[in-house]
Amino acid sequence: MGALRDLVAVDHRQTLEFFVTGLQDVSETGVDRQQLLYHASVLAHYAQVSTQSESDWPAPANLTAVFDQFLIGFAPLDGSTLETAGAQCLVLSGFFEDQMSGRHNLRWYSEIGAMFFVRAARAERSIAKARLLDTIGRTFEPWRRRHARLGRELRLQPYVLTLRPPAAGA
Repeated sequence: MGALRDLVAVDHRQTLEFFVTGLQDVSETGVDRQQLLYHASVLAHYAQVSTQSESDWPAPANLTAVFDQFLIGFAPLDGSTLETAGAQCLVLSGFFEDQMSGRHNLRWYSEIGAMFFVRAARAERSIAKARLLDTIGRTFEPWRRRHARLGRELRLQPYVLTLRPPAAGA
């Protein structure tokens, strides 16, 4: 069991590195490094948050959940919540584009996601983070397409797990 645990157990840093590499592979050269890291951190976060999380915003199961929570729900729309709403729109309309496109208007969710980030930037006290969030909002659609491309490429890759032989004496 130890070898299997070693194989499937990853920490946040490893998950972040996985998505940084993936996004670099689907991005043109010269893409802004700070934006790339932000987007990779969003993907890494939602790769590790359950849809049933009680300690953090749960990962939404679909865009209807985002709509219910942030557009007609009772979530307080402070800067942090607006950023979360934008990130959830980005992950679902981007990385899970193929799964969401048959049921949701992705162009509309892209516009809403961008708006969430721009509004989060206005509420942000840190000038540097406000600039980043505003840029994320203004470049939402190109990044959404990169997320979609990465999601598609990862789904097309074969799943190959290689187990290391047990260590001597184990």
